[in-house]
Amino acid sequence: MELQVYKIDGELAGRSIEVADEIFAATPHEHAVYQAIQAQLTNARQGNAATKTRTMVSGGGRKPWKQKGRGTARAGTTRSPIWRGGGIIHGPQPHSFSYDLPKKVKRLARISALASKAGNDQLKVLEDFSIPEAKTRHVSKIMIDMGLDKGRTLMLISEYNSELLLASRNIKNFKVQVATNASTYDIMNCETLLVAESAVKKLEGSLLS
Repeated sequence: MELQVYKIDGELAGRSIEVADEIFAATPHEHAVYQAIQAQLTNARQGNAATKTRTMVSGGGRKPWKQKGRGTARAGTTRSPIWRGGGIIHGPQPHSFSYDLPKKVKRLARISALASKAGNDQLKVLEDFSIPEAKTRHVSKIMIDMGLDKGRTLMLISEYNSELLLASRNIKNFKVQVATNASTYDIMNCETLLVAESAVKKLEGSLLS
């Protein structure tokens, strides 16, 4: 499979790059994508919601009234769950929501996400470039020239680039990530996936090894 390479001014570079069919032309596995996204969102939950049971509520150490003779129901504490100001029955307690997926499912999900973007013409390969300084205007101009300044865009680069990350962090709906760190959720949560030419091999190496 071949993908056209774009220049930073939005024009075609007049050449294409050969990409692995096993990734970019694969049949997307929708359930694997669903599982990967659900796992990431679930693992992001803090799980710190808490309520006080009857043992945690302060007070209530004295028996409200004697056991017999008043003609009312028995009561041992004013912190009983049936009393106003008492404890909570079966309320939430702090716990972890995290769970992990098998490596093969994670890999299948990422491949499916990339294949989905390529199949829907939402993936563009951008020739490698550098910016003269860490200024937002340099990256913003590239986005405008490529017509990507409206929707959500994710740019995948081959390695950490501090200047590019600094220059892009203030641009709305635009995110830069190292290709090998991008999750299935990151890939699917954008309208356009912009992949640096050198990052394509990084992706193939991490997913086909």
